[in-house]
Amino acid sequence: MTVRFTQRPINLSRGWPHPSLHPTATLSEASKAVLHSPALSEPALGYGPDEGDPSLRAEIARWLTAFYQPREAVDAGRIAISGGASQNLACVLQVFSDPVYTRNVWLVSPTYYLACGMFDDAGFGDKMRAVREDAEGIDVDFLERELRKSEERAVADGNLTPKLKPPRPWRKIYKHIIYAVPTFANPSSRIMSVRRRTQLVRLARQYDALVVTDDVYDFLQWHIDPSSTQPQLTTAVAPRLVDIDRFLDGGPRDEFGNCMSNGSFSKLLGPGCRVGWVEGTEKFVYGVGQTGSTRSGGAPSQLTSTFICQLLSSGFIQSYIPEVLCPAYSKRYHILRTAIEKHLHPLGMTFTKPLSPSSLSGSSDKITPSEISGGYFFWLRLPSGISANRVTRIAAEELNLRVAAGEGSKVTGEGAKPDYDYADADGPLDSFVRICLAYVDEDMLEEGVQRLAQAVEKAKQDTGC
Repeated sequence: MTVRFTQRPINLSRGWPHPSLHPTATLSEASKAVLHSPALSEPALGYGPDEGDPSLRAEIARWLTAFYQPREAVDAGRIAISGGASQNLACVLQVFSDPVYTRNVWLVSPTYYLACGMFDDAGFGDKMRAVREDAEGIDVDFLERELRKSEERAVADGNLTPKLKPPRPWRKIYKHIIYAVPTFANPSSRIMSVRRRTQLVRLARQYDALVVTDDVYDFLQWHIDPSSTQPQLTTAVAPRLVDIDRFLDGGPRDEFGNCMSNGSFSKLLGPGCRVGWVEGTEKFVYGVGQTGSTRSGGAPSQLTSTFICQLLSSGFIQSYIPEVLCPAYSKRYHILRTAIEKHLHPLGMTFTKPLSPSSLSGSSDKITPSEISGGYFFWLRLPSGISANRVTRIAAEELNLRVAAGEGSKVTGEGAKPDYDYADADGPLDSFVRICLAYVDEDMLEEGVQRLAQAVEKAKQDTGC
């Protein structure tokens, strides 16, 4: 049956926060507080220290300690300020990788597709490899086999020392880069289990790999049951890999470590802030600050950093996330989930679900659905025989709806051969679409799902399924 829809465009593909959730008034007050005080405005309008505003580094360290609750407090020396997670990844690759000596970049598949462009820019277009994920996250058994093969090839080729970048006291060139979004992953929304996180850290140490984790969705979490009487979540669902590397088996194998955490305020305050942070060992963080563009141009986003420092020191961010952002996104999540169950499940569509917290502990092999969800996305599996590319074309051309086709989340580059192109344990990427809960107006979310259902029905008719 054809349903008559409004003519308003609906973009469920865009992974942006809704403009109503930008704290514009508070940012305005913070900017006034900085710019009206010479003691604050003079350093704010200067170049800034290599590793970023010291006050913001200290505030972030306290904030992360309260949220992640590591065995020992996060020290400000482990934090450097960045121009956001994307800018920081580019800087990290400039300092800590060599496109000849670094054997491969390994990305969890499905992946955050725009990361591939940054790896390509760094010279790894023919060295990117996909590693599938299952319910627990990255397939470490497959990764270990491929790392071993990669090392054997490097030794056989005589690739034993960095070829392009000379030694520097702040630099270490890693043999491998591993990229993942461990918590509420983009696009799958999965949570990597603690067991897999621990295995991945040990694997990185064994093969001299740097694990780069985008931890940008960690703070956005809620109970799946809308009637839950549990208090709002205020601590992390799982430890970060950088924390595991900090304490596992006595701590990092060398002064640079094997894990770094990429954080950002883009999903918390607004992407235009262009402020994030990197956490790692003090030596690693110092190296990030020695990136040539930072040494020349000064601390990334120095002025905006001082505004955000005001928001942390006042406690605004610490209350805004659990009291405003998470309830808003929880409401949106439940609107979409109800619509999916009503309009898409009858068509044979399902979506991936994260593990339960007990599954994340690594103490049990029992895999059960989570009571907690978070992040921005639903990763929807289409009925058998239906192409995501076909569905998204119908949606865009006939229904004024944009959703992301699963193949858009594949690992690209000449090295990502078909035998590496795993989607996840359930099927090929063209069997999936991704929709975002964060950007579309609340009153249009269900209609967006209805339009998607109509696109799927049309695709089924066209293919005779």
